[in-house]
Amino acid sequence: MTDLATPEPAADCVPCALQDYGGCEAAARTRLKVKRGGILFRQNEAFRSFLAVRRGSFKSVAVAPDGREQVLAFVLAGDLLGLDGFGHARHASTAIALEDSEVLVLDYGMAGAQAAPALHHAMARVLSRELLRDVKLKVLLASMSAEQKLASFLLNLSRRLHDRGGCPDELALRMTRTDIASYLGLSLETVCRTLTSLQRRGVVQVDGRHLRLLDRRALLRQFGRDG
Repeated sequence: MTDLATPEPAADCVPCALQDYGGCEAAARTRLKVKRGGILFRQNEAFRSFLAVRRGSFKSVAVAPDGREQVLAFVLAGDLLGLDGFGHARHASTAIALEDSEVLVLDYGMAGAQAAPALHHAMARVLSRELLRDVKLKVLLASMSAEQKLASFLLNLSRRLHDRGGCPDELALRMTRTDIASYLGLSLETVCRTLTSLQRRGVVQVDGRHLRLLDRRALLRQFGRDG
């Protein structure tokens, strides 16, 4: 981890966003505060621990052999980071803070079935869920039009924010349009053009990085659903 990640003693209590990961309080070792743009861990860096995002958000970025950067995921409060390093003991991506953020370091040695069974089972569930989500995403994005991809992204982000107690129709986009384009496999121009089209039709309202969903049914109809 870089010097942009500042360690602090572990919290006295487990953040509400992490309540599903029973046993984290026993495994929490440290809190890390990461400034916007700070790097939590780098691609090919040795895996040391799982990290639970307590506040803020991150983007997971991989660099291809030709130097191209690809955004792999956007990680929100309540999500786990570092799963990509579990299998080969090295991270397959770089985690960059999209805003001032805080993560809880989970002691990997405490995640054993005997030492902390609740955490052990929670980790297994999270790993399974992340794998399934990744497979579904790749299948869907491969067959979607540009507008369907963007609609899917906005609806997914809305659902995740709602699950964390936020307003599902008010989206503060911490990522840039370029990040979104990379994640969806589109050009920057296509993302901007599609957002403009959705706004012109009254589906969304865009003000810089703030986006309001005005017509959720219209977004859902992109997938043949009547919401």
